[in-house]
Amino acid sequence: MKNSFKIIIASGVLLFSLNACTKDDLNLTPTNDLTADKVYATPAGYKQELVKLYASYALTSATGSDNSDLGGINAGFSDFLRLFWTAQELPTDEAVCSWGDIGIPELDNSTWSADNVFLRGLYSRAVYQITVCNEFIRESTPEKLAGRGITGSELTNVNRYRAEARFLRAFQYWVLIDGFGNPPFVTENDAIGKVSPKQISRQELFSYIESELKAIETDLAAPRTNEYGRADQAAAWALLARLYLNAQVYTGTAKNTEAITYSSKVINAGYSLKPNYKDLFLADNDTNNPETILSINYDGTKGTNYGGTTFIINAAINGDMNPKSYGVPNGGWGGNRTRQNLPALFPDPNGNADKRGVFFGTKSAVDEIGVFTDGLRVTKFKNVTSAGTTPASLNGTFASLDFPLFRLAEQYLIYGEAVLRGGSGGSQAQALTYVNSLRQRAYGNASGSVGALTTDFFLDERGRELYWEGFRRTDLVRYGKFTDASYVWPYKGGAKSGAGIPAYRNLYPIPTADLIANPNLVQNTGY
Repeated sequence: MKNSFKIIIASGVLLFSLNACTKDDLNLTPTNDLTADKVYATPAGYKQELVKLYASYALTSATGSDNSDLGGINAGFSDFLRLFWTAQELPTDEAVCSWGDIGIPELDNSTWSADNVFLRGLYSRAVYQITVCNEFIRESTPEKLAGRGITGSELTNVNRYRAEARFLRAFQYWVLIDGFGNPPFVTENDAIGKVSPKQISRQELFSYIESELKAIETDLAAPRTNEYGRADQAAAWALLARLYLNAQVYTGTAKNTEAITYSSKVINAGYSLKPNYKDLFLADNDTNNPETILSINYDGTKGTNYGGTTFIINAAINGDMNPKSYGVPNGGWGGNRTRQNLPALFPDPNGNADKRGVFFGTKSAVDEIGVFTDGLRVTKFKNVTSAGTTPASLNGTFASLDFPLFRLAEQYLIYGEAVLRGGSGGSQAQALTYVNSLRQRAYGNASGSVGALTTDFFLDERGRELYWEGFRRTDLVRYGKFTDASYVWPYKGGAKSGAGIPAYRNLYPIPTADLIANPNLVQNTGY
């Protein structure tokens, strides 16, 4: 794969002309110094605007890391991945943070409210991403393209860009359906600024995401033929497989057969496992990587921000851990680490057996949330290359490590879990083959291979394979363990030994600010 698009995205801050959304409302339109007719006058203009859509995943604003597209949240916290990671990991058995910033202790202790700044930030970031995608899609209709004289191969290219914008919008609607359930809903067909957006039910939103991903399938590039960092057909299939695996949660109806169908499409699309697990999370993971299907791309000198992999790396180490060895010589923020449940999934938490367990420290128990050395630190993410070199890093703090949104290993695990949950079209024998391929990579030999599978096995195996990659809350909800008292972790429910929490907390609340701004919205039950 080529890394040219990664470079363009990293430089996207120089091109980013979208102004910030000033309120949490999908009924906003980005403003430009130039009119749309000028911006979209040429195929090159469309490509530039596509770059901005992808760049908005990796940047916090058009004007650098000290500013944000979102109101009401510190710019350093407002990066998409940082917000998504915080919502998916901190309230679970995989992570805890020692910082006392407003909103973090609530997530550590499972006591978040509708005013939680990080949850509002994630909701607002998803709304913002949808808003900018809607604008691109409005400007790339057949009528608009014909009126601007875009024809032939250039028309084919712009239609592909449009399909990618629809994918990026569907992804953010997935973020909302998973975390918030019943968000406001607007597409390119809705008038701008006329009425407040209507609220959509979780079941209706599921159907919409499903239909969008299927509708764009033939317009997207074939798997592994697009520029690195751009969505293709396999990305759409991977999101569909993830959507179907969680269909019982989202709609009340299981769709495990469909999860098998679409995970199989990805598996058979020419991807393969990267031989060394650790290399997936190093700064040159944009090269020679046949496993990653789609990533968020970061650059340590261009378009930097305090979220993304810069956050994941720095927040998990402190100055006593030799930050230089992690590729951030002036970094080390000392905040995030594991709760003891995560290292307990590994036969040897220091990685001598299952080498996926990449931890630092000697005390796995979290007795005090505010003590950074309580809990092992996760060190699988590093801003160094497989050759041991450190990429250029602004101020010695920012990372060039790309973050995988989808990779083949997840699809192996979706396939296996869906088979064990009764889906048709797959086999336990094939599921076992996929699982053991992951475990053989992890152990370096066949000593970790398993002979039989259970549904519960997949929750633990996902913990071992995908930890700190933004899956855990979703997985625990699907298994009925996120709120239930039958499975606890330190400080779940605010109790040191852990306690169950009300089932309504399987969904996050609609932020209070948006309820006030939009009279069409109804709060999720319990908040």
